[in-house]
Amino acid sequence: MACLGTILLGGWAVARSDEQQSLKPNPFANSEHIVEQLNGDKKPIALPAELLWISKDWDGENAQMPYLAYIPEKHRLLMLVECRQPIQSALITSEDNGKTWTDRKWISTDGEGNPNGVALGLTYLGNGKLIAYPENAVEGRWRSVDFGATWAKSVPSDTAKERYIWDPLLVLKDSESRAMKLVEASWRPTGIPWASPEGFYSQGFLRSSIDEGQTWSDEVKIPQWLGVNEVTIVKAPNGNWIAACRTDYPKRFAHFGFDHYGGLAVSITKDEGKTWTALNPLYEWGRHHPSMVLLPDGQIVMTYVVRLGYPDTADGFPQFGVEAVVSRDNGQTWDLDHRYVLAKWTGNITGKNAWFCSVQSSSTVILPDGTIVTAFGTGFRNPPEASVCKMDVALVRWRLTP
Repeated sequence: MACLGTILLGGWAVARSDEQQSLKPNPFANSEHIVEQLNGDKKPIALPAELLWISKDWDGENAQMPYLAYIPEKHRLLMLVECRQPIQSALITSEDNGKTWTDRKWISTDGEGNPNGVALGLTYLGNGKLIAYPENAVEGRWRSVDFGATWAKSVPSDTAKERYIWDPLLVLKDSESRAMKLVEASWRPTGIPWASPEGFYSQGFLRSSIDEGQTWSDEVKIPQWLGVNEVTIVKAPNGNWIAACRTDYPKRFAHFGFDHYGGLAVSITKDEGKTWTALNPLYEWGRHHPSMVLLPDGQIVMTYVVRLGYPDTADGFPQFGVEAVVSRDNGQTWDLDHRYVLAKWTGNITGKNAWFCSVQSSSTVILPDGTIVTAFGTGFRNPPEASVCKMDVALVRWRLTP
């Protein structure tokens, strides 16, 4: 169903307003899709792909922040997604590499069957075990020991009052695919008010567990992660850990009070988290929500969202998208000149609410056949008269250039 006044006509989204009308192609109407790889001064390389509108039949509900996990023992994809308003978390599964998906199943319900659980940062530990977090992780942990079929919430002791974990954990496994160590990157506010030009709002921390998250080491403040508010980590082929970090927006944008100006940077440790390099900025602003996956050939693929940075259309409407970039040297450098545009769309709104049509989060996994699956949130259906932003969930099945 359409939401908040948008009418869907075949492959077109018609947004009606007393002030303006827009008629734009619906970028999620068809599964046949083209991913474009930038190619310097040459024409972009067109790669056949599939684009799926996951939340299409969810009655126009809010659906956002998808997290993907691939479960090799079951040859199954699991997606955790936030739905409705107020937000509740549900899970869906795919047995055909993301082409089709089951109906939603709530992570938790009350005695009357109403959903009552919120979870983020879905992580597969191996051997059927998964973990996820409330937005503020001090409130507990969600755990499953049966490949995501059932979940239970535990509330471990935690000395911190806030500990935000919005990304999957780094899972270090032994030769039998058992989780030897979990590495948790978290963040919390520094105490400086958000949107203040006086300093950084956020600070990143690190801690680890050797008993699958039952107990944790003391957290360590990472000095290089001052001004970092989301972190996802992958282990490179040479043993280094690569942290992709969402950064606070540059101070010159502080007066906007708008978190879409946040940026994207990389920090690396060569000693398993004891010391970290200074942030290597990939994008100063407008691109963030990273997700990383290691390919069998050693390449690291990072996906992220584009909330700001694309030019407005000739008629003044903003554009948004999801991109990917590759590192072939253990995260030291990233080939921005040949990045992949996985999806791109034009919003229906101008002015202060233009961000309603934006993009939120990315989550990427690699399948055994080399297919890459990237899920993300999109507000593409929000019309000009929308007073509340509603999101949808979509995904792209794609491959790197041969």
